[in-house]
Amino acid sequence: MAKLDLHCHSTASDGALPPDELVARAAARGSRMLALTDHDCTAGLALARQAAEQAGLDLINGVEISVSWQKRAVHIVGLDINPDCPALVAGLHSVREGRVERARRMGEALAKIGIHGAFDGALQRCGNPEMIGRTHFARFLVDSGEVKNVAAVFRKYLVKGKPGYVAHEWATLADAVSWIRQAGGIAVIAHPGRYEIGRMLMEQLVEDFKAVGGEAIEVVSASHTLDQSHKFALLAARMELLASAGSDFHAPGEGGRDVGLTANLPPICVPVWSRFSPPRATPSAD
Repeated sequence: MAKLDLHCHSTASDGALPPDELVARAAARGSRMLALTDHDCTAGLALARQAAEQAGLDLINGVEISVSWQKRAVHIVGLDINPDCPALVAGLHSVREGRVERARRMGEALAKIGIHGAFDGALQRCGNPEMIGRTHFARFLVDSGEVKNVAAVFRKYLVKGKPGYVAHEWATLADAVSWIRQAGGIAVIAHPGRYEIGRMLMEQLVEDFKAVGGEAIEVVSASHTLDQSHKFALLAARMELLASAGSDFHAPGEGGRDVGLTANLPPICVPVWSRFSPPRATPSAD
């Protein structure tokens, strides 16, 4: 295992742990490099950095931006960013403005099938009201006994074609990558294995991403099987993309991987952290 994790979330977006507790948990598990990549905001980075300095952990400034591409939602992670960059600050604010309106519409959609109070319930589970999202609705539905776990909520209610799903226009791919680049960061296609698109559309996504300045793809993710990781390693090598690795951790017991450690990248990959400023070597297990 590599002692790093370049994709995780805190209460600044839809994670369950405050930024300092998230960092402490990663450090306790032996992590040496962590990127906090909250959805559409960087509000947790200052507290995370204080905790990282105390723990001797290398914190990478990050963000995960919601993007609409060909009528699909995809996520673009920005790594090694300057969170105070005016273009990034303004861009993320514009994305967050649409989140609350989408959440209200989700609450209305769920009420139509007899699930009342979902918006207020989700809001109560959201540490940052600007960042209310599907995970907060999922936790409300689990806590209220509607569904047994968060993953089941998504499958039954919150994905396309299900009664609580609400379509929404996020940032464009070009805008998201531009904000990241203007902030001095590296743009990464997050968890590509989660997008239910075939080989041709995946290659189109990569081509469009590269055309606007994108540079990397998550090869190792909690969303990926071993076969998928190898597939995306080959894609990264062929398309000359850097490779990233992250848990996409949100909460203890949610998802398939804890925060702080990831599987090693396949040897054909060029690690994204080799391009950080300054470049880093892989923090490997002892």
